[in-house]
Amino acid sequence: MSTRAQIAIQTGPDEWAHVYVHYDGYPAHMLPALARWKPEDILAAIEIRQVTPEALDCFSPPRAPRILPRPTREFAHLYMWIGCQWVTVAPQADADRPQRSARPHQRLPC
Repeated sequence: MSTRAQIAIQTGPDEWAHVYVHYDGYPAHMLPALARWKPEDILAAIEIRQVTPEALDCFSPPRAPRILPRPTREFAHLYMWIGCQWVTVAPQADADRPQRSARPHQRLPC
C-alpha cells in the first residue's frame, strides 16, 4: 500500500504548486530523502513516484502539479520548504489537533 503525500511549494503570492508523491510519503522516510533536494528540483520533477536521497523517481508522462491558493493537505502528509529546510506540516484546516501552522513564510536565502 502506498503512503501518498504532497509537496507544497510557493510559486507566487497566492499560488502554491502541490507536487504529488506516490510511495513512502511518511515523515520518517520523506524528511531525510528530501534533505538533498531544493524546491526547484521538486518542481522540475512535476509528479513523483518516490523520493530518495539518490534520485527523484518520476512518472512519465507526468500530470501537472495542482495549483492552489494556500498549502492544502489532500493526502496522508504535506511537506513544505520553510527556513531553508523541508518540514511536514498540518494546514490550519486540520486544527483538530495541535501541530505547526502552514502559513506562508518569507523566503530566505539558503
